[in-house]
Amino acid sequence: MNHSKIGTIETVKELLNLEDKKDYNIDRPIYPRKILTATLCLFFFFFFFFSPICSVDCVMSSFDPPNHRYSALVLILLLLGFSVAAADDVSWTEDSSLESPGCTNKFQMVKVLNWVDGVEGDFLTGLTAQFGAALPSVPDQALRFPAAFVDPLDSCSHLSSRLDGHIALSIRGNCAFTEKAKHAEAAGASALLVINDKEDLDEMGCMEKDTSLNVSIPVLMISKSSGDALNKSMVDNKNVELLLYAPKRPAVDLTAGLLLLMAVGTVVVASLWSELTDPDQANESYSILAKVYQRIVDVSSAGTRKDDPEKEILDISVTGAVFFIVTASIFLLLLFYFMSSWFVWVLTIFFCIGGMQGMHNIIMAVILRKCRHLARKSVKLPLLGTMSVLSLLVNIVCLAFAVFWFIKRHTSYSWVGQDILGICLMITALQVVRLPNIKVATVLLCCAFVYDIFWVFISPLIFHESVMIVVAQGDSSTGESIPMLLRIPRFFDPWGGYDMIGFGDILFPGLLISFASRYDKIKKRVISNGYFLWLTIGYGIGLLLTYLGLYLMDGHGQPALLYIVPCTLGLAVILGLVRGELKELWNYGIEESESHTPEDPMPVA
Repeated sequence: MNHSKIGTIETVKELLNLEDKKDYNIDRPIYPRKILTATLCLFFFFFFFFSPICSVDCVMSSFDPPNHRYSALVLILLLLGFSVAAADDVSWTEDSSLESPGCTNKFQMVKVLNWVDGVEGDFLTGLTAQFGAALPSVPDQALRFPAAFVDPLDSCSHLSSRLDGHIALSIRGNCAFTEKAKHAEAAGASALLVINDKEDLDEMGCMEKDTSLNVSIPVLMISKSSGDALNKSMVDNKNVELLLYAPKRPAVDLTAGLLLLMAVGTVVVASLWSELTDPDQANESYSILAKVYQRIVDVSSAGTRKDDPEKEILDISVTGAVFFIVTASIFLLLLFYFMSSWFVWVLTIFFCIGGMQGMHNIIMAVILRKCRHLARKSVKLPLLGTMSVLSLLVNIVCLAFAVFWFIKRHTSYSWVGQDILGICLMITALQVVRLPNIKVATVLLCCAFVYDIFWVFISPLIFHESVMIVVAQGDSSTGESIPMLLRIPRFFDPWGGYDMIGFGDILFPGLLISFASRYDKIKKRVISNGYFLWLTIGYGIGLLLTYLGLYLMDGHGQPALLYIVPCTLGLAVILGLVRGELKELWNYGIEESESHTPEDPMPVA
C-alpha cells in the first residue's frame, strides 16, 4: 500500500474540533473595533494638530503652530515608546502545564526539512510536545524518512496499517495528543507530526490521566499551511520525505551586542550633540538641534527676527511625568484590545513623519556646522511659506527615504531603514524634551520602572498574555507591527529572527543622561568627576543585565527598565549622596527660577 495516499485532509474536515486543544491564546472581548480604532486615530489627529500640550511645562512665550506640532510629535513618540527587550523563543517550559513521568520535555522549535521527489523545498517550522523522544540539534545526526498520513486521520484509534520507517501525519481530532502518539508509535511510525487547524503552534501537553507516559518517538505540531503544503504534494502522488531536528541558539548573541552599542550610542550622541555639531556653541545651555528649525525658517528675514531656541524646549514637570506613564498605560491597553492593521498603519505613518523630521534636523545641523552660508538662499512655497533651498532639498531626500522604507517595511532589510529613522527621531526628541532636575527624573523613571514590570510580568496574571509583548509584536494576522523599537537580525542564529529594544528603554534613561551631560557642562566638571560618564556606563551595564535576563529566561521578553533604572537613576542618587550634591541635583533650576522675573530669562539646566 502507498502510505502517502492513505487519506487527505480535505476528506475529513468534519473530524476537526477543539476538544483536545491546549490553547493559551485567550479570546479577547469582541467590540466594534473599527469604530473604536477610528476614534483613536481621530484622537491622535487632533492631538497632533490642534490640542494644547498639557503634560509638559513649555517655556514658550506664545503659541507657534509649527513648533506645537513638532512638540506634539515628540510627545506621541514618548507615549508610544514601548519598553521591552525581546528575542524569539526556541525552547521554554510552560509552568502551568501538568508534569508527570515521561511528560517533562521543554517545548522546542523544530526545523522540518522536506524533499518532494528528491527536490529539497523550504523548511517548515514545528513545535515539539511535552512528551516523546528528543530530536537532534544538527541535521547530520537526524534521519530522513518518507511521510504518510495515518488512517484514521485523527489517529484517535488503532491505525489500519503499519507505518514502519515512516513519519506519521495526523490532524487534530477528538482525543488527547498523548493518545495520538501512542497509536502512531504502536503502528511503528518513526515520528508523529500533528497538523494544526490554524497558523499558531499550540503547546501539546499531557492529560491528568497520563500519570505514567512512555512515548519513545518524537512528537511535534506544524501549522495548517505547512500541513496543506505537504498534503498537496502527497495528493499529487509525489514522494515526500522529511528530516526533523531542533537547532539550538548560540550561547553568545553577538547581534545583541550591536543592539546595545546602537542604544548607548544614540544616548551619547544625543547628549553630546551640541559639542559634536557646533563646538563654538558647546557651552550654551541648549542644543543646536533646537535652533535649526528657527534658523531655517528665519533665514530669509536675515535678522529681522531674533532666534528663540527655547521655544522648542519642553521641560517635563512632576505632573507631566505621571501623565506620560498613565496615558501610555491607557493607550497600551487600548492597543491590546483594539489592535487592527490599519491603525498600525496610522502609527507607522506618524513614525515616518517623525523620523523624516528628525533626519532632516540632524542633516541640517551637520551641514550648518561648517557651511552656514548654504542656508542663505530661500524660496517661498505655497502652504509651506518661506524656507531655505537647502532645507527643501534635504526634506525631499528625507521624504523619499521614509516613503521607500514604508513601502519596503516587510522586506528582510527593512530593519536598516527602521533603525535609522528611529535613531534620528530619538536624537531629536532628546534635544527637545528634557528633565530639569533629579526630582522629576526620579518620578518619571520610578513610574516607568513600575509601568514596565507591570505590563510585561504582571499583566499576564490579569489578561492571560503579556500586554507589552503582544502590542510590540503587532498584528500577527497581517504581519504589521508597531515600529517604535530598534531591531537587528540575529545573523549567527540558525533560527534567524530579531533582537529588539523598545524606544522607551532608550528615551527614559536618555533623558536622565542628557540632564547629567548638561549639568556637567554648566558646572565645568572634568568627565571623570562628573555624572555623564558614570551614568552612561551604568546604562550599558543595565542593558547587559537585560540581555542576561533574556538568556536566563529562554528568550522571554524582559522589562528592560527593571535593570536600567537602578543602574542609572540609582547610580546618580548614590553619586549625589557621596559627593554631597544630591540636594542641589534634586532642586536644580527651582531656586534660580524663583529669583528671576518674567523679563529676565530663566537659566536653563
